Amino acid sequence: MPSDRTRALILDAAERLYAERGFGDVTLRDIVAAAGVNLAAVNYHFGSKDELIAELFVTRGIATNRERLAELKAAEVAGGGAADVKAILRALVGPTLRGCLGAANEQSSAAHFMIRASIESVPPIRRIKNREIDHLRKFAAAMRRSLPDCDEADLYWGLHFALAMAHQTIRDTERLTKLSEGQCDVNDVEAVIDRIVEAAAMTLTARTSANRTPERREAAAVAARRTEKLKS
Repeated sequence: MPSDRTRALILDAAERLYAERGFGDVTLRDIVAAAGVNLAAVNYHFGSKDELIAELFVTRGIATNRERLAELKAAEVAGGGAADVKAILRALVGPTLRGCLGAANEQSSAAHFMIRASIESVPPIRRIKNREIDHLRKFAAAMRRSLPDCDEADLYWGLHFALAMAHQTIRDTERLTKLSEGQCDVNDVEAVIDRIVEAAAMTLTARTSANRTPERREAAAVAARRTEKLKS
C-alpha cells in the first residue's frame, strides 16, 4: 500500500474513533484495526498517539484559522483598513462555530473531533493552543485599530471572552438546550454567532466609553507622565 494512502487511512480512522469515543478511550491498536494497517505504520508516520492527535488538530486548526484570517482581511478591506469591531469578532468566532454546530455537522467526524478537542484538554492539544497564537495577535491588532481608545488589556480580555463564549457554547449545547427547554436553538448557528458577537462587542465598547471620561483621561495622562519621569 502506498505510504500516503496508509497515512490517510490512519488519520481518517483516528479522527472517526476520537470523535466517537474520546481521546482517553481509544488506543493505537483500535486505530490500526479500524484503518486496516499494522502498528508499525502508526509508529513510522506519527511516532506516538500524542503526535497523531497533534497532527489531526493542527490540520483542522489550520483550515479554521485560514478561514478566520480571510474573513478578517475582507472586513478590514471593507472598513478601509479599520474594520468594525463586530466584524472582527465575527471573523474570530464564526468559522469555529460554523465548523462545529448545526444540523449539517451532526454526522461529521471532523466536527465531532473538534468538539472533543474543545471538551477534553489533552496535553498535545493544550501545548499547541498555548504555542500557536500568532493568528490571535492579528485579531488583537485589528481590534486595536478599530477601538484606538480602548485600553490594551481590555482588548485582550475582550478577545479572550469572545473565544471563551464560543468554546463554552460548543461544549455545552446539550445542557443549554435542556436548561432553556429548547428555547435556545443551537442549530441556528448564525444566530448563535450574532449573540456572542453582540455580547463581546458590548463589553468592549462600554469599557472604551468609560476610558473616554475626563477622569480616566487625566489618570492615564498622570500615569504616562510618571512613566516618562521614571525613564528619565
